[in-house]
Amino acid sequence: MPCEGCMERDNVSTGATMEFLLLGFSELLRLRVLLFLFFLIVHFVTLVGNMMVFMAVVMEPSRPPMLFFLCQLSAIELCYTLVIVPKALLSLVVVGGSTISFLGCAAQMHLFVALGGAECFLLAVMSYDRFVAICQPLRYAALMSEGLCLRLALTCGLGAFTVALALTVAVFRLPFCQSRRIDHFFCDVPAVLHLACTQSYTPELPLLAACVLLLLLPFLLILASYLCIAVALLRITSPVGRGKAFSTCISHLAITLLHYGCATFIYIRPKSSYSPARDKVVSLVYTNMTPLMYPLIYSLRNKEIRGMLRKMLRRKKIAQVN
Repeated sequence: MPCEGCMERDNVSTGATMEFLLLGFSELLRLRVLLFLFFLIVHFVTLVGNMMVFMAVVMEPSRPPMLFFLCQLSAIELCYTLVIVPKALLSLVVVGGSTISFLGCAAQMHLFVALGGAECFLLAVMSYDRFVAICQPLRYAALMSEGLCLRLALTCGLGAFTVALALTVAVFRLPFCQSRRIDHFFCDVPAVLHLACTQSYTPELPLLAACVLLLLLPFLLILASYLCIAVALLRITSPVGRGKAFSTCISHLAITLLHYGCATFIYIRPKSSYSPARDKVVSLVYTNMTPLMYPLIYSLRNKEIRGMLRKMLRRKKIAQVN
């Protein structure tokens, strides 16, 4: 039985012409200018930082697998911020929120989930890379071949794209209430699900399945890898050798904790605990600050990245002089 106050979409044209209103930070009218400038600077620094890491790795003729995966991670973060941040900045400029079409909202949700899921899979692959490097160092070159790295990178992207597409289709097939006001600065899954005209928990099942595939499964693989790494480190008698081996994992661990901490808080919970104000704050950190932290963490902790950045800047100076 259809619910009262729901929009019926009997064909594609109805959905194509429907619009949502992203409220964004409309309740913070006095801080809009300050927030806009702050997010604009953060967005610019994030783009520059990830672009520099990406270009430094791409321009290197020979690069180990970990740097290849780091290059892919930077590319994901570049796309990730471009999908979310421009609309968030627009919501700060337009008083009362900004509109987004039905198809635009679906596309934004799909890209956001696909890129976030690809990052989860990639972090699991990077943990496997650390496992092979520490637990089987003599076979590292053979096990982590260039062909395997390319296949793993492709699998991360295609797997996340497929799961995100299934989740997006399931969400946008739901009947939405007449109030099309999304209390968020982008089309996040919990915010859109909150508009669904249903009292059951059935609409949350696709989100739960996506969380299992995109969050829980990669997390278990990361956990298994680091348990094996911990066992291998305990067998190393030299404290110096143990410290050197563990130092190669610190950057990856820091990024994993940042990524999974925010993602778990937002997505792994029942619909009844949804809080728009709290979600917007956490999403703000998740979509703006963590992509900014990634190149900083890797640049500070990874000597190879610092060396590549110095060589890239040196080449640029020489080219300018010539």
